[in-house]
Amino acid sequence: MYSNILILRFPHTEVQKPIVCNLAKDYDLTFNILNATILPQKEGIMVLELSGTKKNYRQGVQYLKDKGVHVQNAGQEVMRIKKKCTHCGACTAVCPTGALSIQRPEMYVNYDQKKCSVCELCLPACPPRAMEVRPTNKTFFE
Repeated sequence: MYSNILILRFPHTEVQKPIVCNLAKDYDLTFNILNATILPQKEGIMVLELSGTKKNYRQGVQYLKDKGVHVQNAGQEVMRIKKKCTHCGACTAVCPTGALSIQRPEMYVNYDQKKCSVCELCLPACPPRAMEVRPTNKTFFE
């Protein structure tokens, strides 16, 4: 079993089509949508964890590209610089996956990197700039 997190950018002409569902139906791939945004009249952006055999994965990624979807590997991760974090909680208000949460009653901000979808919403929300994006050392297929 092969699994990878991808960032998909759908052109405005394709956002209403069941392209991701076809990955399961036609390529026997499983997917977990980690984050999704549709910008009216522009594009759709989706962070997706895609799993299956390497052969099916490659065929599914090629199918996406053939449909005009820009496929980018999430070859980066969001990290918290603990020394900079003031535990104000501003980041928790924008985190769509619950990777950032407040531990009560201590009012301590917890960060569970495994839940992070790399949406980067926490970066501009963090007043002391304790959140940053770093490249990973993982190798991906494109």
